[in-house]
Amino acid sequence: MNDPITLNGITLVAAPVRRQEEILTPQALDFLAQLHKAFDGRRAELMQTRQLNRARIANGSDPKFRPETKSIRDDATWQVAPIAPGLEDRRVEITGPTDRKMAINALNSGAKVWLADLEDSSTPTWSNVINGQLNLRSVLDRNIDFTSPEGKEYKLSGETLADLPTIVVRPRGWHLPEKNLLVAGKPVSGALVDFGLYFFHNAQRLISQGRGPYFYLPKIENHLEARLWNDVFVLAQDLIGIPQGTIRATVLIETITAAFEMEEILYELREHSAGLNAGRWDYIFSIIKNFRSRGPRFVLPDRSMVTMTAPFMRSYTEQLVRACHRRGAMAIGGMAAFIPNRKDETINTLAFEKVRADKTREANDGFDGSWVAHPDLVPVAREVFDSVLGDKPNQRERTREDVTPDDKELLNIAGTEGKITEGGIRNNIEVGIRYMEAWLRGNGAVAIHNLMEDAATAEISRSQIWQWIQQSAITDEGELVSRAWVEDLTEEEFEKLSRFEGDRFDDAREIFEACALREDFPTFLTVQAYNRYLREAKALEPAA
Repeated sequence: MNDPITLNGITLVAAPVRRQEEILTPQALDFLAQLHKAFDGRRAELMQTRQLNRARIANGSDPKFRPETKSIRDDATWQVAPIAPGLEDRRVEITGPTDRKMAINALNSGAKVWLADLEDSSTPTWSNVINGQLNLRSVLDRNIDFTSPEGKEYKLSGETLADLPTIVVRPRGWHLPEKNLLVAGKPVSGALVDFGLYFFHNAQRLISQGRGPYFYLPKIENHLEARLWNDVFVLAQDLIGIPQGTIRATVLIETITAAFEMEEILYELREHSAGLNAGRWDYIFSIIKNFRSRGPRFVLPDRSMVTMTAPFMRSYTEQLVRACHRRGAMAIGGMAAFIPNRKDETINTLAFEKVRADKTREANDGFDGSWVAHPDLVPVAREVFDSVLGDKPNQRERTREDVTPDDKELLNIAGTEGKITEGGIRNNIEVGIRYMEAWLRGNGAVAIHNLMEDAATAEISRSQIWQWIQQSAITDEGELVSRAWVEDLTEEEFEKLSRFEGDRFDDAREIFEACALREDFPTFLTVQAYNRYLREAKALEPAA
């Protein structure tokens, strides 16, 4: 097997990846080690706090606005930092992983921002971790290209970085370890690895080209986790000698507990804050996960029926816009996950109508921009926001004082219209298994039935099934959602899958069933898959 290599306090246990020495320089590893030693203890404490908060919710304690932070909410005088260069206009943001083809397509899409995703749409194999960093550096050096197996060439358009969408990198969440890098035998946080390597290698590159190191922060559950990120930023800027406040971060409000602390999160990051985003899919998953054992009041219908017009989703998005604009921050809307089918204009016409309606609602609510998952949707979203914004780069002046912060309405889950259907269960099974199969082959963003599925939507799929079984839900057709029945449906859906040489469907089914059909509820599906990847990678190492 490969002998571990220790350098500047960090031990690398993964099999080497080509060109990794360009990223894992002694100086970069020393930088990571300093971040780990300064913050990993607090990170571990905050992960324990998550478990305690989840237990309180399970025992019947609903989240509320925090009385101890009321003074922050009531103080109307504080504002976040001024808008950083390249973030003035965010009317259309395109998201996607950092492989070469997807990166070039996103940067040539005409969007204002590219969310370069090292999280939910990226499988954290060691190869992906290293190549994602190499590709991001290549983008900034403008030496990235790609040729497909069919001979199609992909190259960057424009002459300078200013001609391209502003790059905002999304690192992994606080809960995910990077088990290939160890300090004193303990894994380094995946969040610190993704943030630290990109920041260390590229902060000066970005500044010299009129931009800055900008980030999307995922999975935050409370303002103390935002405070931890802020302290990371302060130390990181000091270590490489750039001014405080150069970093900017947009926080995804994608957990139900964070929705009760939006202004506090902005406050903790205020010197580095760029705004908040309505991370709709993870938000729905968070509600199911936290309230999964609390009875019928918290049981949602089929995923397709949980729309942004549901009362709890309307309350969440309107309160998000109010919180942001009251504090001078940007409010960015949610994902349009539709993937155009260039062979079926009928599907496209219907889907474009839904996307246009979704983006129109967001723009009219006061959002400053929104997400799409495919370049063909950029013109649709841009047209909508252009019609509302005109020549203005954003609409932060709309403070939405007509919206009243309402902790009860954030939990109005029972007001969601819709039904649980056999078709919805079958779709969840199919999506869950097909997504995990692709994940195990290194692909974290998968087009299924003209929708871009990522870890968040796979989490909804498996957690809904778990909750429906545990709560003895009844389908619209009158069928009890029992474990035995879902096992039968799983077998039927599995038999329909198109198999191919080297597929991972057997393993994907095993992981999906372990997370959806057993009595216990793993906190994250991807943690189970990551642990399997590590076991397999170790088994493939050559014998000494």
